[in-house]
Amino acid sequence: MRFGDLISGPYQLLGKVVLLIALAGTSAGITWRVQDWRYGSRLSEQSRQHTETLNQLNLASAAQQRAEQDKRLALEQRLASSEQTHYRALSDVQRDQGRLRDRLATADLRLSVLLDATTSAGNGSVPAATATGGVVHGPTRAELDPAHAQRIISVTDDGDRGLIALAACQAYAKEVSTPK
Repeated sequence: MRFGDLISGPYQLLGKVVLLIALAGTSAGITWRVQDWRYGSRLSEQSRQHTETLNQLNLASAAQQRAEQDKRLALEQRLASSEQTHYRALSDVQRDQGRLRDRLATADLRLSVLLDATTSAGNGSVPAATATGGVVHGPTRAELDPAHAQRIISVTDDGDRGLIALAACQAYAKEVSTPK
């Protein structure tokens, strides 16, 4: 007798069912592995694309930051140049005012004012004095007291400084507000 003859009927059916279940399980396992491989490759592709997108965004951000830094540096250089120009103008004016004050103090230079030739001598005007040894031709002038001349120079010095500071402020505001 053969072994196949011993297993007959219900056992043979049970063997076939077990064999079918084993084949189905193997097939399902293979299907799951194929699905896992497909989804794994899709996920790795998405991850790669995401990484590339992030790298591109980082490069674009870095380029924009460099451009902004270059703009800021250019503005700082223009402002520094403008500041040097205004500082030079201010120091020139201060030097000139100092020389003028020194010349007034040493009587090397005298300030004078023009007198109105149409006013009569009796209304409180300063009498015009002619220099010794010559006749003055031209408009009548009166010399100012050196102390008054110093105060006038001081006022004009303050005015010059104010005008230079105003020009510097206007140049700064123009540089900062003008987009480049």
